[in-house]
Amino acid sequence: MIKTNARRMWLVLLATLILLLTTVAGCGQRAKTGDKQQAAPAAGPVNKNLILATTTSTMDSGLLDVLIPMFEKKSGYTVKPNAVGTGQALAMGDQGNADVLLVHAPADELKLVEKGTVINRRLVMHNDFIIVGPPGDPAGIKGVKKAAEAFKKIAARQAVFVSRGDDSGTHKKEKAIWKEAGINPQGKWYQEAGAGMGQTLNIASEKGGYTLTDRATYLALKKNLNLDIMLEGEKNLLNIYHVMQVNPEKFPGMKINSEGARAFVDFMVAPETQKVIADFGKDKFGQSLFVPDAGKDENTLGQ
Repeated sequence: MIKTNARRMWLVLLATLILLLTTVAGCGQRAKTGDKQQAAPAAGPVNKNLILATTTSTMDSGLLDVLIPMFEKKSGYTVKPNAVGTGQALAMGDQGNADVLLVHAPADELKLVEKGTVINRRLVMHNDFIIVGPPGDPAGIKGVKKAAEAFKKIAARQAVFVSRGDDSGTHKKEKAIWKEAGINPQGKWYQEAGAGMGQTLNIASEKGGYTLTDRATYLALKKNLNLDIMLEGEKNLLNIYHVMQVNPEKFPGMKINSEGARAFVDFMVAPETQKVIADFGKDKFGQSLFVPDAGKDENTLGQ
């Protein structure tokens, strides 16, 4: 009887041990393969800070107020935008003081591409430059078809013209128009603000002067300005924006955030982002402030 009970207890213990081992093995297997629905979230970026050098128009228009939160939520990066003139933004890239650039001075951008300072340059969008001025139009330029002709009339009348004077993309375009007109502007009538587009528009409005502006910033601030559109629609006045990465190989000791920069470039040309750009401004102004261009042939823009 004692031997029978001992054998029975031994069998119970053996069965319990087998059950325990089977349960532990099953749990381990589920931990390896069966818990796909409970998988740990992917790790975020190692360097979360991304320095963006851009032009004031992308900020003054409000576009980046929409796009940056979208990108941060999607990618896990924190964008630190520096909204300056395009000349300054390009200089930041050329010195390794930014990770990614969003600018609108194609000829100067290509110089950095040729130097190898920037890589992965992609077409993002465009709008256009316009000449605005006081409703009374003292220089009589309304109806003129060419910007260079309008500038000639402004200079001849010595009507107040407010230049950004900050080596921005807009300032570069303005200087190109003066050159086409054959005029070196100088005198009390020609005033350099040394400021961004929004502030320059405010100064021109206060002084009853003319200025060259991108359409987006003008429309965004129009309700507070005493300025009307005097000239628009000339193909030469296209305002084209590109995004590009700063080349980390050029700045080995600067810790350029190349992964974050690549993610931002990809984000700016992604279909979802391009749709947001296409719709931006329609609710407030009845028209989009920018035309999305990712994947297009730059030579066909404006046709």
